[in-house]
Amino acid sequence: MAIDSGRTRDGFHRPAHLRREDRPAGLRRPERTVDARPEPEAAPAPPPVYGRPAAPARGRRPSPVRNQIRQVSARKPRPVSAEVAAPVSPAPAPGAAAAAEVDPALAAEVEAAVRGTTPFTRTPVRIAAPDMSAGAGRTSRHRARWAWEGRYLRTLLVLDFVIGLMAGAVAFEARFSGGLTLYNARYVLLSVLLPVAFTASLAANRAYEKRYLFVGTDEYQRVLRAGLALTAATVFVAYTTETRIARVWFFVALPLVTFGCLLARFLLRQLLHRARKRRGACMRRVVVVGHELAVEAMARQLRRERYHGLKVVGACLPGPGEVADVPILGRFDEVAGAVRRARADTVLVLSCPELDGHALRRLAWHLERDDIDLIVASTLIDVAGSRTTIRPVDGLPMLHVEHPTLNGARRLVKALVDRVGAVALLVLASPLLAVLAIAVRMDSTGPVLFRQTRVGKDGHEFVIFKFRTMHIDAEARLAELRHLNEVDGALFKLRNDPRVTRVGRLLRKFSLDELPQLLNVIGGSMSLVGPRPPLPEEVAVYPDDARRRLAVRPGMTGLWQVSGRSDLSWDEAVRLDLQYVENWSLSLDLVILLRTLSAVTRGAGAY
Repeated sequence: MAIDSGRTRDGFHRPAHLRREDRPAGLRRPERTVDARPEPEAAPAPPPVYGRPAAPARGRRPSPVRNQIRQVSARKPRPVSAEVAAPVSPAPAPGAAAAAEVDPALAAEVEAAVRGTTPFTRTPVRIAAPDMSAGAGRTSRHRARWAWEGRYLRTLLVLDFVIGLMAGAVAFEARFSGGLTLYNARYVLLSVLLPVAFTASLAANRAYEKRYLFVGTDEYQRVLRAGLALTAATVFVAYTTETRIARVWFFVALPLVTFGCLLARFLLRQLLHRARKRRGACMRRVVVVGHELAVEAMARQLRRERYHGLKVVGACLPGPGEVADVPILGRFDEVAGAVRRARADTVLVLSCPELDGHALRRLAWHLERDDIDLIVASTLIDVAGSRTTIRPVDGLPMLHVEHPTLNGARRLVKALVDRVGAVALLVLASPLLAVLAIAVRMDSTGPVLFRQTRVGKDGHEFVIFKFRTMHIDAEARLAELRHLNEVDGALFKLRNDPRVTRVGRLLRKFSLDELPQLLNVIGGSMSLVGPRPPLPEEVAVYPDDARRRLAVRPGMTGLWQVSGRSDLSWDEAVRLDLQYVENWSLSLDLVILLRTLSAVTRGAGAY
C-alpha cells in the first residue's frame, strides 16, 4: 500500500480532514474497478495523489522518468516543519455555521504565498468608512446647514419685498399727497408691482445665490447692479411705449428701494456675524488640507475672524504631524473618509505641491457624491476676484491678474464723492461738533483741535486735524511710557494711557475725535475711506511691502478700523490696508462706510 505523505503535487501539506485515509469509513468514496493494461514489472504503481487511488493509464505508455520520480518521492518524503504541518483550517464540525467571508485582498495574498510566487506577510487591514447613500448621507450631514441657510434666504426675500412696498408707498405719497384719483390710479399699480420687479431684478443679477451671501462685498455690488438695471429698464420701456412717468415718483421709488435693500441686507448680515461670534451658530464645518504651518496659520485666522462662518474641525497632512488645537484626521489620500468622520460639509485645500490639478480633480469627484463644498485657497495674497479672470490658452486654463486701478476716471469719481460727502457730513454734524468742542474746552486746558503731521499719498506730508483727547504735555511724557507699549511694530498704543483726558476717552471710544478730519477730506489730503494716515517716524521704519499703503490717499475709516482697530496686530493692520489698496472700488467704500457705523456704535478696539 502506498504511503500518503499528506502533500499536494506542489509539495505543500494537505489538510488532515481532506486525506482519504483519515476520513471516516462512511465518508470514503468507493474505489472504482477499471480494467487497466498490465504495467511493466519494473515500474511500481505511483502513490495516490490527494488521497485518492491512482487512476490507470488511458491508452498511453507510462513514462519511466515520471515513474522514477514518483518512486523517489514515495521513498524519501521531504521533512515538514510543525508550522507547515499544522492544518490550514480545522475540519468543520457537523452542523457548524459557515465560515466568515475573507477579505479579497487578504485571500489573494494567501493564494500567492501558497503558490510559492511571493512570501506571505500579514498587513494591517484598513477599515473603510461606511459608504452612505447619496441622499441619506447628504441629508444627515447638511440638515443643520440647510436649515439656517434656508431661513436666511426666506428672511431676505421677505425683507426685499416689504422694502419694495414701502418704497412704492413713500414715492406715491411724495408725489400724490392729495389721495387716490383716476389720474394716479396707475401709480398705485406701479407701486404694487415695484417689489415684484425689483425682486426679479435681484434674482437676475444673482443676488440670492449663496456664494455671494453671508460675507464679502459681492452681495452689495449685485444689489446696486439690480437697482441700476431696473432704472435703465424702466426708462427704456417708458421711452419705447411713450409712457410718461412722474419724475418725483421715479426719483424717489427706485433709489429708495435700492438703498433700503442695501441697508436691510447689511443689518441682517450683522445679526448673522454676531450670532457666529458670540454663540458659534450658523457655522460651516471645515476640514483643512495642507502642510502643518499653513494649516495652523489658516486655523488661527479663521478662529479670530469667526464672522466668515468657517469652523475648522480637522486637518489632513501629507504625513505624520501635529497642529495646535486641530485634530489630524488622516493624510491627503484619506480626505473623503476624514470628511465623513468629522461630519464636515466643506474642504479647504491650501497651496501645496502634492495636490496638483489631477489630484484636485479626483478629490472633487469623491466630494461630489456627498455634496461637500471644495474651496481652494489661492497663493495670490489679498487679490480680489474682480481682478482675476481665467482665460484658456491652448486648452490650458490660465489665471490672469489685472493691475489695480490707482488712477484714471474712477479715481476722479472717488475724489468727487469724497468732497461732496464730506461737505454734507460737515453740515449735518455741525451741531455735534460744536457740543464736542465745548466739552473738550471745559475738560482740560489747551486748544480744542489737535494738529499733527502725517504722511499722505506718495509720501507727501500734511497736517491732520482731530479733537484733542490728551493733556497738553502728552508728547513730553511719551518717553517715560514707551516701555509700556501694548502693540508691536511702529505704533504706540496703551489701553489705559494716563495722558488721555476724561472726555478724550469717550471721544476715542466712539471715534468722535476724528470728525474734524472732514476738513482734510475737503482739502484733498485725505479720503473718506482709505488706509490709516501714518506718522513720519512710522514711515521711516516701513518695510518695502508697507510702503504700498502710500499709493492712495489715507482715509478717515478703512478696513483696519472696521476689523478691530487697535486690537489688531501691526502685521494684520498692514495686510488690511494693502488689501484695500489692491482691491479698491466704490462699492467697497460704501460697504466700509456702512460697517463703520456698526464698529463705532460698538466701540470695540478703540483706546
